Amino acid sequence: MNNAPSYLTREGEKKLREELAHLKGPAREELAARLRFAIQQGDLSENADYSAAKEEQAFLEGRIQELERILSNVIFIDEAAQDLDVVNIGANVTVQEIGYQDEDTYFLVGPKEADPGSNRISYESPFGKALIGHRAGEVVEALTPAGTIKLKILKISYDHL
Repeated sequence: MNNAPSYLTREGEKKLREELAHLKGPAREELAARLRFAIQQGDLSENADYSAAKEEQAFLEGRIQELERILSNVIFIDEAAQDLDVVNIGANVTVQEIGYQDEDTYFLVGPKEADPGSNRISYESPFGKALIGHRAGEVVEALTPAGTIKLKILKISYDHL
């Protein structure tokens, strides 16, 4: 079993715990009721409801195992940052792409909480990897599917700490 640390915000950890509780409680109970009903219908070899419920059960149990693994070794991102002058997990990083005027601020999170549409990027993403360990004023290169881009780090903050 891979027990690599999962970097999460406290909010993200709470959401995963809530999902786990739902899956282990109401979701399992509802699925068990569906399975009992399908079994009562008779011949299981040609019972589409039974087959679908068994497939859904496998997915549900897999997700439960995944969540338990993630939650078994959580490092909160507010505890991950050591040097607050350097980009690390949990940083809000304001950058400007070289050659453009617009500035963007990204929040570096673990992969389980990444949401690029909300500017929450994983430290494992091309942007995240390029930014980690650098300071304000530095220019970094990020290798993206669209090619290499240069970003100037304008500001690093850990406002939420």
